[in-house]
Amino acid sequence: MTSIAFIGLGIMGSPMAVHLQDAGHDVTGYNLHPDKTQPLVDAGGAAAASIADAVRDAQVVAVMVPDSPDVQDVLLGEDGVFANAKEGTLVIDFSSIRPDVTVELAKAAQEKGFRLLDAPVSGGEAGAKNAALSIMVGGSAEDFEQAKPLFDAVGKTVVHVGGNGAGQTVKAANQLIVAANIQALAEAVVFLEAYGVDLGPALDVLGGGLAGSKVLDQKRGNMTTRSFEPGFRIDLHHKDLGIVTSAAREAGVVVPLGGLVAQLMASARANGDGGLDHSALLRGVQRLSGQTP
Repeated sequence: MTSIAFIGLGIMGSPMAVHLQDAGHDVTGYNLHPDKTQPLVDAGGAAAASIADAVRDAQVVAVMVPDSPDVQDVLLGEDGVFANAKEGTLVIDFSSIRPDVTVELAKAAQEKGFRLLDAPVSGGEAGAKNAALSIMVGGSAEDFEQAKPLFDAVGKTVVHVGGNGAGQTVKAANQLIVAANIQALAEAVVFLEAYGVDLGPALDVLGGGLAGSKVLDQKRGNMTTRSFEPGFRIDLHHKDLGIVTSAAREAGVVVPLGGLVAQLMASARANGDGGLDHSALLRGVQRLSGQTP
């Protein structure tokens, strides 16, 4: 049994914390909105009133918050992890943030006597609920091996991809591929509907060929029914594509498709769709086609 503090119990963090508790660990959760701790408490875990209270006696601190500044606040703040956790604590950042920020945080962690793994995840709400996430981990091999049982409790595909920052770089590539696939699927749906094709059978046959993908499997229902309850919000994918385009520019490589889908994601957000699932890129295709979403 490991004593774990889990900071950030949103759409992804809440089921992950519950899975860790169900795996036999002792999990204490903290969230800005205290009501979000209830599923963890119902599973036998505990709720803390502050980050400091959550991490004080933890052997491992897990973090799942939206963006780079949020992670910086959680780790570096006066009430944060580095100021209140025990020296030697392993910090696992499941958030998706800028690779350069992760590298700087890893240096700060080492200077203060902590160890940091960047471990962003892919799989969305369904993957979190089913403990089937893909987890790309950056950091030392030794820390990865220590954390592997925890990763296995929340994920299905767990890979150590390199040193600190490598996990975030792989996640950025993941978000580029996912966004491009969602946009292509959205365009295909609008195209098929324009010709009056029966959408269900059409997507069945497309899914069985080279056009098949996990995006098609998981997002076809959203697009067919126009139901965009967020599994992964456009706001967050917008943030991730900003990471992609910025990091690509810094590396001196071009991502023309990445730039285009970043603009389409930004357009969706500007049109008020930021709180919807990223499959709502379909609504942008409809707008461009002169249709009312």
